Amino acid sequence: IVKWSDFCSPLAYKPGEPFKLIAEASVDNFSSLGIAFLEDRLQMDNGMVPHRIVSVHLEESALKELAQEAPSVKEKTAAMDVVTPAGKSGLGRDEEEKSKLEEEKEETGAGEHHQLHLSSCHECLQLENSTIESVKFASAENIPELPDDCSSRAGEKEDECLQKGVKRINLAGKPPNILVYLGSEAAKDRFEQVKSVLRECVDAESYTIYQLQQEQVLRDPWVDNSLLLVIATEEPIPEGSHKQFLTFLSRGGKILGFSSSFTFGGVQIKHKNKLRKAVQELVVSKKDSPEVKLNLLVSGCVFEEGMKGDGSRVKVWSRLNNADKDPVIVHVTHGSSGGEAILSQAHLELDSSSVDVQTEEDFNLLKTSNSKRYEVLKDILTCLGLSCESSEIPVLTPIYLLSPDEEIHLAFLKWLEGNVDAEGLRASSKVSLKFVSSCESRVEVTPSLMPVITEMGSFSSQHFSLKTYQQHLQTKKLGKILLFTEVTTTTMNLLDG
Repeated sequence: IVKWSDFCSPLAYKPGEPFKLIAEASVDNFSSLGIAFLEDRLQMDNGMVPHRIVSVHLEESALKELAQEAPSVKEKTAAMDVVTPAGKSGLGRDEEEKSKLEEEKEETGAGEHHQLHLSSCHECLQLENSTIESVKFASAENIPELPDDCSSRAGEKEDECLQKGVKRINLAGKPPNILVYLGSEAAKDRFEQVKSVLRECVDAESYTIYQLQQEQVLRDPWVDNSLLLVIATEEPIPEGSHKQFLTFLSRGGKILGFSSSFTFGGVQIKHKNKLRKAVQELVVSKKDSPEVKLNLLVSGCVFEEGMKGDGSRVKVWSRLNNADKDPVIVHVTHGSSGGEAILSQAHLELDSSSVDVQTEEDFNLLKTSNSKRYEVLKDILTCLGLSCESSEIPVLTPIYLLSPDEEIHLAFLKWLEGNVDAEGLRASSKVSLKFVSSCESRVEVTPSLMPVITEMGSFSSQHFSLKTYQQHLQTKKLGKILLFTEVTTTTMNLLDG
């Protein structure tokens, strides 16, 4: 959670509903506040949640007057707590329309939720001098509203506007972030290996996968902003990190352990050196369906039989098909908020190409079990509340060069002549742009080569209206040249260089 007072200095406030605050912040700090706001992590010190943030320009004379009028910080905090106890309901739509957005930065207590009005017409009109707002306006029909759990009339009204077909892929209510913790291992290829396996299983369009560095565990506010933590290191977990992982579970988080030393709730690990880096047959017991047998590399550890503590919280998912029937995958619940972990001492993330595979026989065993490995992994991820439905990847589309001003469009095309090669190509390290006059050129769209159609006459899109964009764009220069495409891999590579 980011506290507003960490990034800005309060100048003035207006009590009542909505409670309004004017504060001063550097550009960097304002950016930090904005990011925290968008990620639902921004709060006032008394727990209130901001409803809207707007940047304003205050003249020097106004700042001086405010400084003279300002009470001490102590008085101010006390006054704020009196006027605006945490958890007041959000403001109604009529009041919102009356407030002057250009002049004030508004904050209102809205319990634990606030609504981001991404496609609300009133707000776009009030901020129409911004290029970004005009982009939103021109594609407003296709921007889904975020669900709102507040029981206010405004919330009910917004719910009716929810775009049909938006999948709810996150029942825990947490942002759909998956974090991968590798301890102090800095090996980028290890992260890519785990990330690649997860992307094969979960709906790639619905989740974002990040690495959680060891130094970030205690420092960054990831606990409330992640759905799943994958622990993929055999290193001992530092005490502080272990405590933080349990905090994550107690708040409804989910953990998946890939041959990790992380345990809790009476679960204990026993070392069996003869099993280390060996390929073993596992038997996975599935509820209401036949058991599955598959071969996997194991870590050399198994879970102790007869776990201590509350036995109802620990269930064995899989055992080795050996004389001891050693448990290698267990499911453990924690707390009363739905926190749970599935811990595996079998390398579900490794396939036959792993460097640990010693013999041709092991290679063949792993290869034949590969589809079952994915099947088991998908079952585990589904059990942890993730969506493993595969969504069809849309086909890449060409880019259109658009401008609401014909003169500027022609001037830009003239500039392009001296900035592309004879083939109309502008090369870059990640994505090269091939400028063509019309879509008849039939240049194939690939992740590394994108055709840019310069003729505007052939452009049409159900997701974007150039005419609406033009009507709402109030800038002199910014936003006059647009690159528009419906499907692309990543805009970061597209604009690199």
